[in-house]
Amino acid sequence: MLAISGKLLIPMDLSQTNHLKAYGIAYHALARGEKVEWLLNYRGGSFLVESSKESAKECLLAGVRLVEVDIGAEAAIRATIEESNMNAVLLEKAPKVAVYAPPTADPWDDAVRLALEYAEIPYDVLWDPQVLAGKLADYDWVHLHHEDFTGQYGKFYYNYHNADWYKEQVRLNEATAKKLRFEGVPKLKLAVAKAIKRYVLEGGFLFAMCSATDTYDIALAAEATDVVHQIFDGTPMDKDCQEKLDYSRTFAFEDFQLVTDPYRYEHSDIDVSEGAVARGEEAVFALFDFSAKFDPVPCMLVQDHTALCKEFLGQNTGFNRILIKRDVLVLGEVKGTEEVKYIHGNLGEGTFTFLGGHDPEDYAHRIGDPPTELELYRHSPGYRLILNNVLFPAAERKPLKT
Repeated sequence: MLAISGKLLIPMDLSQTNHLKAYGIAYHALARGEKVEWLLNYRGGSFLVESSKESAKECLLAGVRLVEVDIGAEAAIRATIEESNMNAVLLEKAPKVAVYAPPTADPWDDAVRLALEYAEIPYDVLWDPQVLAGKLADYDWVHLHHEDFTGQYGKFYYNYHNADWYKEQVRLNEATAKKLRFEGVPKLKLAVAKAIKRYVLEGGFLFAMCSATDTYDIALAAEATDVVHQIFDGTPMDKDCQEKLDYSRTFAFEDFQLVTDPYRYEHSDIDVSEGAVARGEEAVFALFDFSAKFDPVPCMLVQDHTALCKEFLGQNTGFNRILIKRDVLVLGEVKGTEEVKYIHGNLGEGTFTFLGGHDPEDYAHRIGDPPTELELYRHSPGYRLILNNVLFPAAERKPLKT
């Protein structure tokens, strides 16, 4: 039995038996009002939680390794942290989480939803009507499903325009645009993108992967023009659309060139998928090493038990380094190339984090592929990056304006 003053250490180094479930244990402790500290750079970014029967039982049931820590052991841990590139960050409150996704989206086709459900972290699903009704303000952290914010349906037209799922996607989006009184899907998606931007400006934490990263910025930059071929929305594209892009409106990218061919599965030169495919499945991306004491925010976002993560593809696999704005922080890159995989930035009172690729444990996820079974990947470094982002708002909370 633990002493009254004892605590529980959930190590996150290679000794941990289930890295992904450990995030859920920390989240649940916060939700019960228990004190949780994130020990940055200490044994892979471990958690130090109050000793409680609930946390101990949850660890046992989830197969998460924990270590009982008495006063002397805790003092030794804090001494190590004080003397090293480490930090103990207090997590204040369990963040309220939402995922932006269409109602027809399968949970297993989004790595973030897979991670949340495996870690047993609760979340709500919002889509266009809820976003435009101002519901984002009810949440601390929002993930963007693999949406095409330009209104081009992922540019899947050439290969899939006769597929039932594609036709249903078009029908649902067009019906939603009509119901909400927008002149077409691109106008609807632009309004949603702008509402999300207001959410971040007012203190929200945004996380996005795959096509929700580059198409989001493209939509914002193209507010004053039409970049969508008529094959998608029935209206002619502005022949001068490239010159009319306004990069001052975007979050992360500037000076990018559009791919306007409706039959080409690509939106712009932000994406580096072709180079990533050429490098093959053995490629890795490296996480940057940050000062835990002076740069705790990026340090939280890269906590892992390894500095190298497996590459994984997506509609947007990674970001062209030369097109990233100067004030955006690079968190991970494929060394020796122009591919940046993982970035973070501030906007107004809030933050955004973009991670390229679709599924960290499915190198080339294809339409119709079975869901990733996270029980087989409970030590996934890539999935840990997602869950770092989920807990991040607990450490740095800002009240949202209403």
